[in-house]
Amino acid sequence: MSAMHNSQLPEDILEGARAIAIFLFGDAKYQRKVFYLASKKRLPVFGFGTATIYARKSTLLKFIEDQEGRALPKGQ
Repeated sequence: MSAMHNSQLPEDILEGARAIAIFLFGDAKYQRKVFYLASKKRLPVFGFGTATIYARKSTLLKFIEDQEGRALPKGQ
């Protein structure tokens, strides 16, 4: 994992299922899906001991890229 300059960190963090849903799905109505996926450990999210979940945009994009790579047939 590459080191991120401290001034970039706030721009990379998504706070709450609503923000994560908008980033991933383009609509806040998917925040329940975000909670579900997070509860099943199917999304790379984290918390700081509160009910609010957080995610890094960069980590989510890498996660999606990895998922796409697994979905491709071998040799492509």
